[in-house]
Amino acid sequence: MKAFPSHPGQPAQPGTTPHIDAAAVARLVPMSAAVDALESVLLAGLDPEAETPRGVVEVPGGQLLLMPSATASYTGVKIATVTPGNADRGLPRIQGLYLLLDGVTHAPLALLDGIALTSLRTPAVSGLAIRHLAVPEAERLLVFGTGPQAWGHVEAVRAVRPGLRHVDVVARNAERVAAFADRCRAEGLSASAATAGDVAHADVICCCTTAREPLFDGTLVPDHAAVAAVGSHEPDAREVDAALVARATVVAESHEVAARECGDLLLAAEEGAFDLTAVHTLDALVRGTTKPAPDHPRLFKSAGMAWEDLGVAAAVYEGWTAAR
Repeated sequence: MKAFPSHPGQPAQPGTTPHIDAAAVARLVPMSAAVDALESVLLAGLDPEAETPRGVVEVPGGQLLLMPSATASYTGVKIATVTPGNADRGLPRIQGLYLLLDGVTHAPLALLDGIALTSLRTPAVSGLAIRHLAVPEAERLLVFGTGPQAWGHVEAVRAVRPGLRHVDVVARNAERVAAFADRCRAEGLSASAATAGDVAHADVICCCTTAREPLFDGTLVPDHAAVAAVGSHEPDAREVDAALVARATVVAESHEVAARECGDLLLAAEEGAFDLTAVHTLDALVRGTTKPAPDHPRLFKSAGMAWEDLGVAAAVYEGWTAAR
């Protein structure tokens, strides 16, 4: 996908805005295409630092998130809810919709399933970072978590490191770990239940949890390993410890987001282990102006940004239009 080109087709007529459901989102844009779309957006000159901050509204039982973004060709907004209590109700923790608009007339173009979009774009962003951070010969992935984001990260790592052969899985529920490992095996990968100490043997580590405290001892991470931490956008929550942050080449989506939402980095800075001015950006990584140090771990901390949703939503819409 070119970065936000003039979109094909005409805006939908009033009352006929198409709803692109979860199955269509997954079918129209495979993981590798989502990674490529995000890279194209950055290479075309989008400036993440100029993005409007995510709107967070506290509501009974959770949060309402508003994530708008705009370019010359497209405008869009994701409306999402984060409801921790939904796990006990058998419902998704994150729900929502994405409204894609024409960039000039602002006429509605499509309404996309927000869960499916988030489940695609979040690992795709990690995949883009891992494409530039992980060693080319990476074979072993360790995943914390067994939910949709954990599976999406298996797909993302495999998309950018096709030599991946083994997945270690760490989570509290043994049945879910076993089912996740079986799913990996069904896709041609070897897989095992693991413990946090197994980060010592990983080439890539993906943290896809709701944890508010570090998941593992950062001193155990090999010097060549790449870590993606995506589970939180809150300044007082983290999945990785200060020991890892202090050792690593640290990359975030933007300096502004790192200073506002990335608890993994902010808490390490508060503890005196890290200087926030040392954060590199995903944009600089993609453009090649940031190079990871070969003798230190590489950490990508993602909080999620609206331009990422817009980039993937545009790719989905263009795929849907082409298929009509």
